[in-house]
Amino acid sequence: MVQVKTACAFLSACAMSATVAFAQADDRPNILILIADDMGFSDVGSFGSEIDTPAIDQLAQEGMLFTNFHVGASCSPTRTMLISGVDNHLAGLGNMAEIQADNQFGKPGYEGHLNDKVVALPRLLRDAGYNTYMTGKWHLGHEPGTIAYDRGFQKSFMLAESGADNWVEQPYAPFYSRVHYYEDEQLVDLPVDENYFSSNFYTDRMIQYIDESLEDGKPFLAWVGYQAVHYPHQAPKEFIDKYNGVYDDGFEKLRVSRLQKQKEMGLVSPDVELDPDFAKTSYEPWQMPDWESLSEEERAFNVRRMQTYAGMLDNMDANISRILDYLDEKGIADNTLVIFMADNGPDPNQLPLSEAYRDWYKANYDKVYMEDFAGDYSDMGQKGVYADYGPGWAAASAVPGSYYKTFSTEGGLRVPFIVRFPGTVEPGAQMDKFAYVRDVVPTLLELAGVDVPEGTYDGREIFSPDGISMLPVLQGKIDTVRTEEHPVGYELAGSSAVFEGRWKLVQNLEPKGTGAWELYDIEADPSELHDLAAESPERVAEMRAFYDQWADDVNLVPVPEGYNPLEQTVINAKRNGGH
Repeated sequence: MVQVKTACAFLSACAMSATVAFAQADDRPNILILIADDMGFSDVGSFGSEIDTPAIDQLAQEGMLFTNFHVGASCSPTRTMLISGVDNHLAGLGNMAEIQADNQFGKPGYEGHLNDKVVALPRLLRDAGYNTYMTGKWHLGHEPGTIAYDRGFQKSFMLAESGADNWVEQPYAPFYSRVHYYEDEQLVDLPVDENYFSSNFYTDRMIQYIDESLEDGKPFLAWVGYQAVHYPHQAPKEFIDKYNGVYDDGFEKLRVSRLQKQKEMGLVSPDVELDPDFAKTSYEPWQMPDWESLSEEERAFNVRRMQTYAGMLDNMDANISRILDYLDEKGIADNTLVIFMADNGPDPNQLPLSEAYRDWYKANYDKVYMEDFAGDYSDMGQKGVYADYGPGWAAASAVPGSYYKTFSTEGGLRVPFIVRFPGTVEPGAQMDKFAYVRDVVPTLLELAGVDVPEGTYDGREIFSPDGISMLPVLQGKIDTVRTEEHPVGYELAGSSAVFEGRWKLVQNLEPKGTGAWELYDIEADPSELHDLAAESPERVAEMRAFYDQWADDVNLVPVPEGYNPLEQTVINAKRNGGH
């Protein structure tokens, strides 16, 4: 079972039982985790964006902003590591289920859900006397036994799939025959409410959960997984209209303006440049179109797409503001650690352009394609309308990195990360050294006075969290979480990396890479323009050796030659018939 550290700090007498102690007033910190979905590094104001995000920016002003924080390059692998502190290849999501390669099915660590070889953070905290709440996207299992309620959340309203329509109960893609919402252990339908919108509802429900038990004297873990800004991009119309005219100059000028703002804010070095060849890839789904080559109609369509994305993010920020205001009103903000982060980089995919999916989109949405709007884009983002934003705007979201979700580039792996904890974190602090998503669980356990589980839990063998607590960094005692002596191995869908302090050894498949290993200094060169592999063969060899050992340790199953994640979604959808 979980042991409570420094028990005398929480017990009036050290001999008292944990049960008796936790029934009394407990001054351990509350924990609020806010997760944006598929959001790029430069998409909020405190990271260089023009999008209005005052609540998130306030968290940055009052807390610590991490400029070199890394996650997995896709949704469920990141969430697996965030909730377990264990590598996703051991914890059940060695690949995202929707793109899992044929040879990975049935292999240990590729179960397609958070497996029983790990203990989830909410279970550890619940057993140690915390109330535990979750709302929003789960994506770690959709059957009883794998849902949020079964992994330690006392109260939850969760979406099982990778995403869904934000206005109505409907899948966003033909991977799924339906979407699964669970309220606690019960499979439920969305509320019958014509004003339902996902971000609003998840926020309402979380505030309700916290408020219902606020007087019991227990601290809480609150986990909000927003669907924003995952496809489909949708938002209340007033949030979208707010950005009329903002994006008329196009993709490349937005990339340039965001990088300039990042330099002015001290988020990146003045010497950082954007990838000049970004638009020259020969692989169409990841091309950034030349804005000047687009017709007037194509520009209008694309402008409204980005407005819709911005409006969805703006709405998420307004909902975050509601939660923060609630904490203030109840007088608990000063004893609540707040984390804001994204689960991976931006998504450039335009699924409706796939011939395999086109009929499905036409049958399930009133408007999807440019011709559907007949020149009037005012209802984009509303009920019955599917919107994505394509590789051009996704490229701007990723600044200063290049490429996107799924790839092992900085555009796919480096995300905004903010921690506010009054009295512990110095307001306005900034951390520019490498940190990793697996470092979150040991940090929160240390703050809660809970030991990291070792070897077994409840009589079953488990993989222990192996991250490094960030608490000394948050307290200002040291200036880095991970030095070169604490490397990280990483792989997803055939793209791989090793992080060793400021150094990154990376391998990407086509179209981004050739499969060759490249070496970058990601502190000086987050755009990954200057490959140093030829200059540092010894470092490359050492990091390659680490990767090979790590891959063996986590039972990595390499994807086969010719693997393509987009094509795999079609194969897997046919195999599973949806779920």
